[in-house]
Amino acid sequence: MEYAYYPGCSLEATGRPYDVSLRLVFERLGIGLKEIEDWNCCGATSYISMNKLTAYSLAARNLAYAERMGLDVCAPCSSCFTILSKVNRHMRWGDTSRANVNGVLAAAGLSYSAQLEVLHPLNVLVDFYGIERIQERVVRKLEGLRVAPYYGCQIVRPQGRFDDREDPQQLDNLFAALGAEVVPFPLKVRCCGGMLMTSHEEVALGLNRDILSAARNAGADVIVTTCPLCQVNLEAFQDRINSKLGERFHVPVVYFTQLLGLALGLSPQELMLDAMVVPLRELAPRAAEVHA
Repeated sequence: MEYAYYPGCSLEATGRPYDVSLRLVFERLGIGLKEIEDWNCCGATSYISMNKLTAYSLAARNLAYAERMGLDVCAPCSSCFTILSKVNRHMRWGDTSRANVNGVLAAAGLSYSAQLEVLHPLNVLVDFYGIERIQERVVRKLEGLRVAPYYGCQIVRPQGRFDDREDPQQLDNLFAALGAEVVPFPLKVRCCGGMLMTSHEEVALGLNRDILSAARNAGADVIVTTCPLCQVNLEAFQDRINSKLGERFHVPVVYFTQLLGLALGLSPQELMLDAMVVPLRELAPRAAEVHA
């Protein structure tokens, strides 16, 4: 198993623990990642609302380079995954759409046939590698750890290609198999507000308070997420939520690959768990070693 890796902008900045832990987990499982040469920003969501053709061509440039590699794409950022998947579908819908984008790519000597698949690493791990194979590699069970699985609003929508749109189960099933207690979490696909934190902070703070409250009320020790923007909003703004909305949150929010990596025997330091804003101090002692 090998994929063309598209890290995206966030994973080289605030989402670096996601990038580091994902690469380590895939290496531990023997899944190959080859970073796409000279990749560029996917354009995120706002650019598409301004100039669709230019935005699609910007994203398709990355897919064209991946096609030269002959590998399907693995995109861990929820926004990147959504945009690249959308462009891939758009170019498959008809010759005109594909020709318009390729007309722009031609200026850089590129073209894209839209034959690749764009996959999220959760999809790769659960559907293509398999939970049973992951279980065979576990050296630390996550027993006693109560986990709230937070998917965010993007990776299972709009089509719900690899999981249910309203009640996805892949994170739930994965961490239950690792020995954790997965708590009931009805807000698992509720939007965190995304970039509203920079433009309409009060709205975003309220949205994040609701998610954090649901995790706290369910008795969760930690929220695991698949999205770098969700992770930042839920973790880094807890002090702001506490001061403005009268809460007392101190909830660890980690990437699912960090917790998975711990179960696979990687250290908290390797997985950058010690670099998180809200540390998960009790995790290592509570993760039981698997004995032969």
